[in-house]
Parts: sequence; structure tokens; C-alpha cells
Amino acid sequence: MLSRAAATLARTARIGAASMRAPVAPMSATAAGSETYYPDHGPVEDPEEEPRFLEMVKMNFDRASKYTGFTADMLEVMKSCNAVVRVSFPLRRDDGSIEVIRGYRAQHSHHRLPCKGGIRYSDEVDLQEVEALASLMTYKCAVVDVPYGGAKGGVSINPRNYSDHELELITRRYTMELRKYGFIGPGVDVPAPDVGTGPREMSWIKDTYTMLYGMDDISAPACVTGKPLSQGGIQGRTEATGLGVFFGTREFLENKAEMERVGIAPGLKGKTVAVQGFGNVGFYASKFFSEYGAPVTTIIEYNGAIHNPDGFDIEDLKKYHVKEGTLLGYSGATKSWSAEDALEALGVECDVLVPAALERQIHKDNAHLIKAKIIAEGANGPVTPFAEDKLTEMGAVVLPDMLMNAGGVTVSYFEWLKNLQHVRFGRMTKKWEERFRRTVLDELSKNGSKAMAADEERLFISGPSELDIVRSGLEDSMTGAVAQTIKTASEKNITYRMAAFVNALDKIEVTYREAGITLG
Repeated sequence: MLSRAAATLARTARIGAASMRAPVAPMSATAAGSETYYPDHGPVEDPEEEPRFLEMVKMNFDRASKYTGFTADMLEVMKSCNAVVRVSFPLRRDDGSIEVIRGYRAQHSHHRLPCKGGIRYSDEVDLQEVEALASLMTYKCAVVDVPYGGAKGGVSINPRNYSDHELELITRRYTMELRKYGFIGPGVDVPAPDVGTGPREMSWIKDTYTMLYGMDDISAPACVTGKPLSQGGIQGRTEATGLGVFFGTREFLENKAEMERVGIAPGLKGKTVAVQGFGNVGFYASKFFSEYGAPVTTIIEYNGAIHNPDGFDIEDLKKYHVKEGTLLGYSGATKSWSAEDALEALGVECDVLVPAALERQIHKDNAHLIKAKIIAEGANGPVTPFAEDKLTEMGAVVLPDMLMNAGGVTVSYFEWLKNLQHVRFGRMTKKWEERFRRTVLDELSKNGSKAMAADEERLFISGPSELDIVRSGLEDSMTGAVAQTIKTASEKNITYRMAAFVNALDKIEVTYREAGITLG
């Protein structure tokens, strides 16, 4: 039986030198004739131009590395992408024609295994994007103490242009290609949903893997997370990212010292919230903000935006959005913006702005329009480095994506553990806890304590469900990571993003230092 290290080396050898990513030097612009180059990223016509997403991640890494004290070679180890694979395969479409489908998967770091990261279906997917997202996953997992290395994958298609049957064929073949090159497996690399994919696609991946490769592996269903409950999924995964955004923002808002520094009153209740993006993350973030006393007054979509100073009924608005395909025309709105002007709504008056759509939505050319004091990144990379510099000058603070949207991978971790343990959370202890609580209640009653109302008694006695346990674990993960981030930011007098990066790099460096460099 191969050791984990040997298996990793063997897998790397199979991929081949052509698929491997060479180490990348710390990013700095160098002149070459009349153009400016960033290492490994090609020419940039204007060095002041907003960086591409991969450059953004590496730029933030380089900025944060200055606060770590680590050697340049160790930083290089933590920064470089360990392995990538690019695949092409034919698809026979429903009309009989044949189309070549291209897919990608990047494993940024093997400092912990398995690697973890979503699979997206988008015609914008390319190798650079998945590498950037994979590196962000490494740091994100470290921030919330989820013991994974980072990965990301994607297929370069617009899923709206394919039938359900075609999407199933693409998903199953992509799974086979990943397995061929050692880029999927419960202990190797565990995908999850992302843009353009969901529980259905994860179910196809799980079925393909278990039927073809996992017949003698009882833990094979742990090869992917974000599955339907019937396929080994977990309660609470659907809303996990949006709920994580809520928990993280709430913790920052309830820190009195930090809120005094920002210049707003501490506490969540009564704060006004604007949300960009009304998909999974934006909807659930809006739902929880609204339910806990922070009205969502503005919601922005690609095809229109709406506003109501008193807030929206989020559930009712979602029903309208699903039915009509747009926010425009909703009866509860007092103001609206057309598709052409929708991004102007980012500049509305509010306490908290949650960009939960796409990367680079707030950039150097519109950052000055932002009036929110708190920008909580629900999407990956919605605020560019230049925009964050401007926002910081203006007195606003950015709560970074690598912390704020880590709820999804945290609950994916819980699902993976559930699959490995082969038992639902709470199943072994729920009735014992209920009997214990009944005993406590009976003893209190004997000693003359006032009887509880029937509803209160049921709530007190009821043992935790899987959903209760998952949400408790997510809340604990987010609150702990926020506390660490605030502490580091305060001690080093740096932004929350830099603090989150520093904390992540500290944890990764410890892993490398204590394990040593394999055959190095």
C-alpha cells in the first residue's frame, strides 16, 4: 500500500510535466520594451489597470506576506499551484452533432489532503480562473480551520445551452477524466457545487465515481459534497454560504471596539443592508439579515435593481424573482434601476453592502461611489485591490471573501465527515440528551421552580437535529475565525483581508514546517 506522500508523488508523475505549473515568483511589474509584464501572466498594457482575478489573489498574497516574517522560499512553496489538469473530450449532442468539451481542475496545495473546491460550469472558465480560485480555497480553508488543501475545477460551457441529458453526459465524462488523472477521490480531491452546478450535478458525480471506481470503497460517497440528502448530503448545506456571510458580518458588527473605529453603532439590529446578487448566496444572506432585524433595503441583479427604505419580504421577493426572472416590477419596490443602470445601486445609502455576484464588481472607477461603511464579500473577489485601497482611505472596511464566504466549505467538511462516519449527526445522542433534559426539568419542578409553558418545555427538552448541529458548527467556525482576524488586524494595524491572509499563511507554514518537505 502506498503511503500518502508516495501516492501524491505517483499521481503527480502521471499528470506529466506538461500539466504541471512551474513556481511563480512574487508578482512585480517589469518593463519589456513599451509593455509591462507580470510574471506568468503576459503583457498588461497599463500597469495601473485593474488586475485579473489570478493577479488579484497573488497581489493580496504578496501584500500579506510582508507581515509574516517567512522566508522567500517558504512563501514560494505556499504560493505556487501544485498541479493542474486540462482535459478535452467529445460530446454527442441530442441532434447528433459532436462537440469538443474542455474542462479543468487545479490542486493548489497538498499541504493537507484531500484538496477541496467547487466545480463551475461557465463559458468564462479557463485555466487561470481555476488556479486563482484554487489558491483562494487553500487560504479560505486555513482561515476557518478546515483541514483541506485548495482546489477548483470547471467546464467551459454555458449550461443554459445544453439539455439535461447533455449536461449529465458532460458531468459523468468529466468525472471519469478527473479520476483518470487522480483529481477526484475521498482522500485525494473532493469537489463541490459552484457557479452553474448544484446538487444534481454532484449526485451524477457521486454515482459515476461509486459505480465505476468505488465498489470496494465504503467511503466512496465522500468523493464529492453538496449532494442531495438521498445521496449522502447533509442538512444545512444549501444555505451554508449565505448563512456564513450573515454570521461573519454579525460578529464584526457586534465588536464594540471595531465598530467605534469604523464609526457606526455596534450591533446588527436596525442596520440597513444592500445585496448584489440574488442567487443562492445573496438570497440566504438576505433572508437571515432580514430575519434578525437588519432590513435588506436594496437588491441588485444583472437585469435590474430595486430599493425600499423599509426593507423587503425576502421570501415573497424570491418567489416573484423565480416566476418573473427579474426583480423589476415587484410591488414592494419604491425605486428601481434598469439593467443598464443596475450597478449604480451599489452606491445606495446603507450600513452594509454584500456583493454576492461576480468578481471585480467594485473597482477603482466606482469605489468612490460606495456609501456603505461595511462591505462583506459574499462572492469571490468582488472588490479589487485598488478599490479596497480607495475604500480604506474613505473609512470603509472590507470583510474579505476568504473569510466571509467560507460557510460553504465548512459545511462541506461536515458532509464529508458524515460520509466517512456513515451516520447522521445527532442520531447517536439526540434521545439521550432529551432524557437528560427531561430529568433536569423534573428535578427543577420538584424543587419548586416555576413550570414552563408547553412550547418552552418542548423547546428545552428537544435534542439537537442534524440541522441544529450543522448550524452550530458553522457558527462556531465563523465566530472563531472572525475573532482571530480582528485580533491579528488590531495587533499588526492592517486590514481584515491582510489579517485573514496572515492567519492562513501562519497555519499553512506550521503544517509544512512540522511535516517537513517530502523528499526535499
